[in-house]
Amino acid sequence: MNSEVAEHRLDSICLLVVDCPHATPKWTDSGFVVLRNQNIKGGRLDLSSPSYTDEEHYLGRIKRAVPQAGDIVITREAPMGDVCQIPEGLKCCLGQRQVLLRPDPKKVDSRFLLYALQSPYIQHQIGWNEGTGSTVSNLRIPVLEALCVPTPELAVQREVAETLGAIDDRITLLRETNITLEAIAQSLFKSWFVDFDPIVAKMQGRTPDGMDEDTAALFPDSFEESEFGPLPKGWSISSVANVAEIVKGKSYSSKDLVDRHTTALVTLKSFERGGGFRMDGFKPYSGSFKPTQVVTPGDLIVAYTDVTQAAELIGKPAIVVGVGEYDTLVASLDVGIVRPDFSVCGRQFLYGLFKTDAFQSHTLSHTSGTTVLHLSKDGVGSYRFALPSNGLIRVFEEIATELAERRQVNIDQVRSLFYLRDTLLPRLISGQLQIDEVTEALI
Repeated sequence: MNSEVAEHRLDSICLLVVDCPHATPKWTDSGFVVLRNQNIKGGRLDLSSPSYTDEEHYLGRIKRAVPQAGDIVITREAPMGDVCQIPEGLKCCLGQRQVLLRPDPKKVDSRFLLYALQSPYIQHQIGWNEGTGSTVSNLRIPVLEALCVPTPELAVQREVAETLGAIDDRITLLRETNITLEAIAQSLFKSWFVDFDPIVAKMQGRTPDGMDEDTAALFPDSFEESEFGPLPKGWSISSVANVAEIVKGKSYSSKDLVDRHTTALVTLKSFERGGGFRMDGFKPYSGSFKPTQVVTPGDLIVAYTDVTQAAELIGKPAIVVGVGEYDTLVASLDVGIVRPDFSVCGRQFLYGLFKTDAFQSHTLSHTSGTTVLHLSKDGVGSYRFALPSNGLIRVFEEIATELAERRQVNIDQVRSLFYLRDTLLPRLISGQLQIDEVTEALI
């Protein structure tokens, strides 16, 4: 650490250091937001899958302090040392294994402290017992309060926070853009293959909205009766097993997991809870596997397990976007690989199908377990659906693939921005790099 930068104990630059209630909240379907460790990742608060409690339990959980905008939440365990900042307008309470920090604005900029707590210098302090040389799994309050935080002048803190914040804001914008692109693709799938909007329009003598004549001609102009009820004329009823090969992932033991390896497992942590693929969920792996269990970019995968307390991932699809630092990815037992027969179906079509409420209900009805939910072997393959003509599927594949490619460009930009931020963060926090040097380098 640069000796020219002053350091202060964390508790000396905070107005409050408040531990969470040591009791499990009462979970409800709506009400007051309860922050959970799974919502805190990479310095961000992600409430795409929020949890709630009722007013009585909310009031009980805010007796020590009411979280307010600018406060920082840090996790004490499972995982330890993740942080986020409370945004404007959020009424919430802490869950379990969390601590609320209220920075003193006369001593430290809130966003600067958010970044400082993510720096390797402080993360090292968090992860090790000073003087013992041993790792710890729980961040105790005395250790948290005694963390040494670099604190340059407030004006410098604000410049550092503004520089790093601009990168994070760009990352947030790209992620929001990808959410929009994903929603466009899913909305199109629902319109064409669930609600049958183009067919209804043709039956009413209208041209389907926003569609050229060639594409409109691929849709029938009437329905016929089937065991599913009205079915677009000429379409058939099929099952996922009839249009795709489904490969279950590899079972493994803890001895197969290593610190570093050229091969890694794709696990349940590879799925975003809000949908999509995560590159930080891989587990380095040294065990055996079948060639069919190898996962490559572009593969469609489905989550086959989940914990019953959450049950948010089971049956959820993702499309693999990269292999990261590894040479080979292998599907774990938590994951199924779905490989379509492209002569009758497509990957983007199946991805859209798996995102529908009907498919999600089907997979949930085919799960079992008490602590851990397991999707049955035929839980994906047994799903039946209306299969349109291959020509229509090809048109949808072209549109959805173009949207996916745009998302991939954004994902690549996000990855580059993360690398830039993580490179700059420790050097700016420590004073080893000055703001004007960063500005010159970026121009």
